[in-house]
Amino acid sequence: MRVHVVSDVHGDVEGLARAGQGADALVVLGDLIDFIDYADPTGGIVGTVLGADVSAELARLRRSADRHALRAYATEAWKAVGNPRALVEEAVAEQYARLFAVLPAPTWAIPGNVDVPHLWAQHAGPHVHLPDGKVAEIGGLRFAFVGGAPLPRGVAFTPGPAWRPNLVSWDDYAAVVDGFSAVDVLCSHVPPALPELAYDVVTRGPEATGPGLVEVIDRDRPRAALSGHVHQPLAQRVRRFRTECVNVGYFRRRPTPYVLRW
Repeated sequence: MRVHVVSDVHGDVEGLARAGQGADALVVLGDLIDFIDYADPTGGIVGTVLGADVSAELARLRRSADRHALRAYATEAWKAVGNPRALVEEAVAEQYARLFAVLPAPTWAIPGNVDVPHLWAQHAGPHVHLPDGKVAEIGGLRFAFVGGAPLPRGVAFTPGPAWRPNLVSWDDYAAVVDGFSAVDVLCSHVPPALPELAYDVVTRGPEATGPGLVEVIDRDRPRAALSGHVHQPLAQRVRRFRTECVNVGYFRRRPTPYVLRW
């Protein structure tokens, strides 16, 4: 059995169309849309709707890790357009129409933190399975899937002016993971709480990790724990007991899938 795994596609339709070639199945670990293009400020939804200058400044603030300044600047920028939520959702739907159209049969896909899950069902064909929060059998192995990103413990979600990122409470995320059992392959958008996988060497700080993921690894000793989210991790893979814990790569920058064989 050969399964290709990708994450953080961020609008790369051409790369995604090739991602399943030669595989028995494709697994997508989220962040399909290109919300803000760090390489090209004219691209992405932000560049299209707000313009290149605003996109470039938002990217700079994101890299600086100053979350308060980032939120304040974004709030003011979105005030300049009428009904920003509707504009963003329309742009997201346009990207999903192109992205889901190239997914091969069969595909298992979960949303990342920049995805809009309520739009997925209308774009996913019958060959695209949406297993977020569930366990699915692929080639005789039990794959556990959990998408999105958790908020810090005790923090309530505060929606921004233009869009709602796919963030869930710490407790809700942990409850989903706690429901998994006898896991052979653990698939999540955010990594388990292992420093080498969580630290981004460009933004110079830790990214969100999934509560309960390490506990599942220690309990079930799955063959692999696969994740994305962190574009430039300190390490691409870490072995924990028998489990290969792998960041499958920033697909938009390096459009080569991670290959899982058994």
